[in-house]
Amino acid sequence: MTDARAGASAGTEAVSAKRSEKVREGGPVTGVRSAGIDRRDDDTRWPALFGVRHHGPGSARAVRAALDAARPRAVLIEGPPEADALIPLAADPDMRPPVALLAHAVDEPGRSAFWPMAGFSPEWVALRWALEHGVPARFIDLPATHTLAWQGEEDVGEEPAAVTPDSAAPHAAGLRADPLGTLAATAGYDDAERWWEDVVEHRTVGTGNPFAPFTALEEAMEALREAADDGEARGEGEEDARDRVREAYMRLQVRAARKEFGDDGVAVVCGAWHVPALRRPAPVAADRALLKGLPKVRAELTWVPWTHRRLARAGGYGAGIDAPGWYAHLFDAPDRPVERWLTKVAGLLREEDRIVSPAHVIEAVRLAETLAALRGRPLPGLSETADAVRAVLCDGSDVPAALVHDRLVVGDVLGEVPAGAPAVPLQRDLDRLQRRLRLRPEAAERELELDLRKDTDAARGRLLHRLRLLGVGWGEPVVSRSGTGTFRETWRLRWEPELSVRVAEAGVWGTTVRAAANTKAEEDAVAARGLAEVTALAEQCLLAGLSRALPAVMRVLADRAALDTDIGHLAQALPALVRSLRYGDVRGTDTRALTEVAAGLAERIFVGLPPACAALGGEAAEEMRRHMDAVHGAVGLLEETGVGANPGEGPEGVPAPAEPSGGADGGARVPGGGGARVPGGGGVREPGGGEGGAPADGSAVGGGDAARDVADEAARDSAGLRSRWQAVLRLLAGRDRVPGLIRGRAVRLSLDDGYLDPGEAARLMGLALSPGTPPGDAAAWIEGFVGGAGGGLLLVHDERLLALVDGWLTGVPAEAFTDVLPLLRRTFSAYEEGVRRTLGELVRRGPGERAGARGAGPGAPGFADGLDGERADAVLPVVRLLLGQDDGRGPDGHPEPVEMAR
Repeated sequence: MTDARAGASAGTEAVSAKRSEKVREGGPVTGVRSAGIDRRDDDTRWPALFGVRHHGPGSARAVRAALDAARPRAVLIEGPPEADALIPLAADPDMRPPVALLAHAVDEPGRSAFWPMAGFSPEWVALRWALEHGVPARFIDLPATHTLAWQGEEDVGEEPAAVTPDSAAPHAAGLRADPLGTLAATAGYDDAERWWEDVVEHRTVGTGNPFAPFTALEEAMEALREAADDGEARGEGEEDARDRVREAYMRLQVRAARKEFGDDGVAVVCGAWHVPALRRPAPVAADRALLKGLPKVRAELTWVPWTHRRLARAGGYGAGIDAPGWYAHLFDAPDRPVERWLTKVAGLLREEDRIVSPAHVIEAVRLAETLAALRGRPLPGLSETADAVRAVLCDGSDVPAALVHDRLVVGDVLGEVPAGAPAVPLQRDLDRLQRRLRLRPEAAERELELDLRKDTDAARGRLLHRLRLLGVGWGEPVVSRSGTGTFRETWRLRWEPELSVRVAEAGVWGTTVRAAANTKAEEDAVAARGLAEVTALAEQCLLAGLSRALPAVMRVLADRAALDTDIGHLAQALPALVRSLRYGDVRGTDTRALTEVAAGLAERIFVGLPPACAALGGEAAEEMRRHMDAVHGAVGLLEETGVGANPGEGPEGVPAPAEPSGGADGGARVPGGGGARVPGGGGVREPGGGEGGAPADGSAVGGGDAARDVADEAARDSAGLRSRWQAVLRLLAGRDRVPGLIRGRAVRLSLDDGYLDPGEAARLMGLALSPGTPPGDAAAWIEGFVGGAGGGLLLVHDERLLALVDGWLTGVPAEAFTDVLPLLRRTFSAYEEGVRRTLGELVRRGPGERAGARGAGPGAPGFADGLDGERADAVLPVVRLLLGQDDGRGPDGHPEPVEMAR
């Protein structure tokens, strides 16, 4: 509070000690002219000006009591007057705060402002009181048409921090920036929030004068404004000028209401800072002069749901509170707020499986009351209850205390608005889809698992993808915990109030979610700068089921792919394109156009990759290695979909090799099987699917022999694509002009796919690590070969390769070792801890010893040369029982000793 004290020295002098003491105690200030309401038997001073703190439960209780006592004939409330037509909706049973008035420019929906109201906001209480008593209610702040026109880079409609003590800016004029901080400092408090709690929030409405709090606060604000006006030699800021305009408009509205309802029938609920300005008489001509020439925009207003979490930020009222959940509890609790609050905390902790007994709650209440007494506070506040919760209910741990703060002190309460509230057509369509798909917006974050084989889940997934394309980030796709099939999606959902603005912005694309997403996809395809952006957009169209936009996107994609000659761009585009091909089966999308473009891109990459890899620097080589990995995965997916061209020549005239008969294990690769092998299978697919990924029953292509012929052709085509890619990898692995990182990676990819014999891989490694190779190039080769996932396990299971690496490393000259150390550290530090430990044990023992001794003597300690048949037979009954292959009886019909095996 040092800045507040320094900036408010004039205010401190203006407010006398007597007045400060009265304000601190929460009683009326006497000895000065009464600027508020003097309550008499039948004579109340009008207009009744109720200065409040926005989102203050104490102010809300005081407003309700004052309105009950004054019984005005009209209630004027700070807010945009264009929202007057929306006031009756506040009485709708389906309207549940927190809600907010949303104003946005018609021609630019992104230019918007919110006026949030919670159930404990004084403005909401005034609205509800007027509706319940049949009294007209009106908003009297500056119209949103001017407020939005003023909006620049900063928030609109901001008010001096009379209502946000924590938002004071040290560089701003002290009194205008933080008047409550000035009053707190004058009263001897170092925390404005604590002062406000003690003076206002902890007051209860009794039988005394209901206007006393407003009288005291008005006099305090008047003194502060006088001190601020005396110091205006520094110059008037932009916010000060806007305040004068707003207050001039409010004075005009108050005058008009007094003429309509009489001088003794108008009550005004507004920010406390504005009350002195509304009370002072001012010429009508002067007020109208301030309003001339204001900028305008066409604006529309509606009610939108709000959240407690968003109440913690400044909005149209410029008000933000740190503990909306706590304030809601103070407003709603009929009595004993501390006991009720700690009981609520105990319930939350029990839901999280923490042991909290009634005795814990009793001790926490006692501790909170004791802390309040020691700190000289009338009642325990948030700080006292938080300390008691941490010490007693959370055993001193900050982890459950943080949970209490997030769930209760702040909270995830989401308001609701009735269906009859004005909305753009796109919002209405979204509401309809949410109801039909039973996808309710919630403020709390949650995960949603979708099985795309079900119609409802598929429709939910399409809706979320369409909203993402429109910029409405309601859901974020995450990795599924229960599976990785293409028929499964997992979303993390959380509805934020700002999404209502995003929906209004997206309304320019169409009146329904589907039409708007199709139109925006077409526009984005034309405006896309790179090939990768267009392929990502095509993938989005498939995920969102945008059949109208997909042909237009594919035309743009084909044109861009034909003109783009950058191998990096092509390599970035291919994976997303190939992933999209996998969605056709489960989503029922026609992907023939994508298939043609993907095959063409793959061919161009095969031809252009070897020249593009020559003479690359370190960073460029690392980027190209990532492109190689992406293309390699894409070719594997193309294999599953049966895409490819007829085998011919590889890049630069290298003949494409025939499909290998098997890998290192002698098994034949399964066409379309994603790299799986069937030992001795000769390319026969396992039960459940046909060749090339086609169903075994041929349903996708007609059935019978014709189906098998088509599947065989697709498998031969995909085999040709794989063969040409392997030819590219072999070409890269043998070129001296290619960086070692890429050469090593090419060898590794061929070895993983079974196209390269382990012995040949060891020979190529020996050549790369020979004494004639510069240490830096050799280290880069090692990084490309054993870097990334599975590289450590490769060295663990093939000690010949580990021996080569170990031998090369021990022979690196001392002067070159420091140069290659960063590369090696980056490579081996990526391995898991268990892999690194195993490698260390192998190196300590001497890599290659066990591999060279196989078949010549005993193996590693603790392992025999062959299997122990008797011990292996003992577990067979249990295995058969687990697999459900028999009833647990042996060949002789007697029960197997299952229990003994267990």
